[in-house]
Amino acid sequence: MNTRLISETSARYSNKLKKLKISKKIVLYALLMALGYVYIYPVLYMIVSSLMTMDDLVNPTVTWVPTEFFLGNYRKAVRVLHFGESLFTSVFLAFVSSLLQTLSCSLAGYAFARHNFPGKKFYFALMIGIFLIPSQVMTVPKYLLFDTYKLLNSELALFVPAAFGQGIKSTIFVLIFYQAFRSYPQSFDEAAQLDGAGRLKVFLKIAVPVCLPAFVIAFLFSFVWYWNETYQSSLLLGSEIRTLPMRLNAFVQEYSRLYPTSDGSEINKINESIRMAGTILTIVPLLVLYSVLQKQFVEGIESSGITGE
Repeated sequence: MNTRLISETSARYSNKLKKLKISKKIVLYALLMALGYVYIYPVLYMIVSSLMTMDDLVNPTVTWVPTEFFLGNYRKAVRVLHFGESLFTSVFLAFVSSLLQTLSCSLAGYAFARHNFPGKKFYFALMIGIFLIPSQVMTVPKYLLFDTYKLLNSELALFVPAAFGQGIKSTIFVLIFYQAFRSYPQSFDEAAQLDGAGRLKVFLKIAVPVCLPAFVIAFLFSFVWYWNETYQSSLLLGSEIRTLPMRLNAFVQEYSRLYPTSDGSEINKINESIRMAGTILTIVPLLVLYSVLQKQFVEGIESSGITGE
């Protein structure tokens, strides 16, 4: 009798656990769908709006499905953005700057994580302290310094700071590498040194392969931040070097210059669809880059301990 009672109680408890797990999954999936909607909605809205004609824009009955897929907005946006030239400039500046920043920050992170040297704690605290200073405060001194060394109005204004670990948010990347290089045993380095490997060879043969996901995530974040940077880039690069985001900032002015409406016609006036087309063209390269390196990006997030950015 007691055995039967225990069996029935165990079965009821097991059923409650199953129902509780199902309820948790339902709540979890509902939250994920809600968060996904918040992030995906703006992108879907931009895509749909960029394919609409002027008639669809002013028609309240047309919301998500245009009456026709109009590509004329993209043709105008390509011309306004000078897309080919601006795309090459953006990719070149972001790629080289990110590569230099990743290399310099990885060396700094490796030094902090694996070696002891005089003033290590002081320099580490100094690095954190400088990071806490708003970048706007440093704009004027940086401009004057670069002007003194004739670095303004050239790509070197981005490349030189990145090569010396002073690029955009370099402290974050140093901390990422610091955490990554501390995660594997010191015995790996010691074994390589016993075999006659120098410090540089240990870094290249041991540290880099073990912490490769950290390199991927640092490069991706650096690329995105350099790609989206417009304020300091406009100040340091001058008016001759223009990236896609910089062109997008001046989209309305450039459109008005290329498509004047002095006769009062409504045909060439800028509208929301053309603006959305320009925005889509600006973010597409980043979406392509993420889709290619998605697996490495997720692995890097997990290994570096970043929970949100």
